[in-house]
Amino acid sequence: MPTFHFDLGELPPETRVLREEVRDFLRAELGDRAPARRAHSWGGFDREFSRKVGDRGWIGMTWPERYGGHERSSLERYVVLEEMLAAGAPVSAHWVADRQSGPLLLRFGTEAQRARFLPAIARGELAFAIGMSEPDSGSDLASIRTRAERVPGGYRVNGTKVWTSNAHLSDYMIALFRTHHDPTKKHEGLTQFLVDTKLAGITINPIIDLAGSHHFNMVVFEDVFLPEEMRVGEEGAGWRQVTTELALERSGPERYLSSLALLVELIREAGKEPGERPAAVVGRLVAHLVTLRQMSLSVAGMLQAGDNPNLEAAVVKDVGTTFEQEIPEVVHALLGVEPTLASGTDLQQTLGYLVQRAPSFSLRGGTREILRGIIARGLGLR
Repeated sequence: MPTFHFDLGELPPETRVLREEVRDFLRAELGDRAPARRAHSWGGFDREFSRKVGDRGWIGMTWPERYGGHERSSLERYVVLEEMLAAGAPVSAHWVADRQSGPLLLRFGTEAQRARFLPAIARGELAFAIGMSEPDSGSDLASIRTRAERVPGGYRVNGTKVWTSNAHLSDYMIALFRTHHDPTKKHEGLTQFLVDTKLAGITINPIIDLAGSHHFNMVVFEDVFLPEEMRVGEEGAGWRQVTTELALERSGPERYLSSLALLVELIREAGKEPGERPAAVVGRLVAHLVTLRQMSLSVAGMLQAGDNPNLEAAVVKDVGTTFEQEIPEVVHALLGVEPTLASGTDLQQTLGYLVQRAPSFSLRGGTREILRGIIARGLGLR
């Protein structure tokens, strides 16, 4: 029977110098940024910051130099991601492109697509969104209905994408459309495309979340023309490609570090000589954090070795988001402080932000139920 494969390991010594470089950069760029702002972490969108990160060579780190990359290791990239997340850096303007859109083009795109998009991504100049979810599809991605019909020179697209994070701020999205429909084979007939978000016929409508923020969107396509050269990969190969993309989305340290700013504030509140209960709570949370980090590092090592850690990435994402969601509850129960937004202590405001955001942690990148289905299938249990 298949089993999980997590090898314990340490980062190579040469990453220590890189880690200090990133920390120095972040100290200079973020200064005394408030903890509640740091809690935004990879949700913070700042194009100028992303260009500075690109200037340092920290986007597209593992890509070939001919495409603007730097041919560094996956473990070096992991160090950069870890430090950015731990500091609460506003990385969202390049995050999706660096994490999954660029690697997808590197693997499945044409030479012309790689030459056009990858260097600009590596410079921090292009922001990408993810065009997967649709109304009425829920978590069943294979049930999408947005159609891309062949026309002379390309495709005509009609339909709707939803929950499209930062589509209103992004330059492009890689979207999954249905190019052929067979009710008995719903995983077939799906194709991915590069979509310029400013094309005629595209309307981006905001979806305001329960916290009053706008990062979700509904993207409506009405007779949108996509040239043939904007198709990514072979027609009909979209399901295989999108599952590869989702594995990239689930494999990084962002799946357990989203509440780190609050854990840091809890440690500050507990002080150097905490009581027995705070010490036990902090010790348990830190032990969980260290364990998740080892698991996540193992996934990075598998990526470095060219392996496909889909199963392990799903486990890290499932366990990691459970940990992220637990921290606000634990802090509130331990300290009895009330979450606030525009006033109160740093701890209260950080708690306030995360109380609102934590429910989404187990939704983004695949719901808990979907992940556990992947895990069960990978273990031969279904």
